[in-house]
Amino acid sequence: MIRGFFTAMVLVALAYAASFVLFVSLLPMTPSSVPKADGIVVLTGGGTRLDRADDLFESGVGKRLLISGVDLATSKKTLKRLVHGGPRFDCCADVGYSAEDTRGNAQEAASWTRRHGFHRVILVTARYHMPRSLREFSTAMPDVSLVPYPVEQGRIDLSGWWRYPRTVFLLHREYVKYLATLVTTSMAQSAKSMS
Repeated sequence: MIRGFFTAMVLVALAYAASFVLFVSLLPMTPSSVPKADGIVVLTGGGTRLDRADDLFESGVGKRLLISGVDLATSKKTLKRLVHGGPRFDCCADVGYSAEDTRGNAQEAASWTRRHGFHRVILVTARYHMPRSLREFSTAMPDVSLVPYPVEQGRIDLSGWWRYPRTVFLLHREYVKYLATLVTTSMAQSAKSMS
């Protein structure tokens, strides 16, 4: 009986480890090109994300830009200076201060897309963060077409992630959050379909 329990625990641990490795191996790459969209939403958390989102925005890929999850002490003027924003930044970039986590980013972006009547939005965030972000955003705005634009995070090397304990820890923490998001968003979708 004890041997069977031990065997079951080992199999569960192996299955979990395999699913984690699969999660990391399937993280989306940065696309070489991106279709035009109504808007662009970028989640704060790294300078690379903001720079790439502003590059897309200034090149005319989206009509408006939402920077979601900005600290209350950071002004739009400061953000413009950080990303070297061009002339479109003043008129058509919006700063969202209400989001404190990924679910908050999704809710903030959902309100923004409804307000502007947008139907297609490019989502910019880190590669490792994209699966969870897409899940939260598709739950918050099921009628909006989401175009993922994952970017490499400067300090995180995903090419040989298993060699760096800090990267393994970061990716594992994200994987656990992703699993929790799968559960919570599935429950939310079930509750919505029953009502």
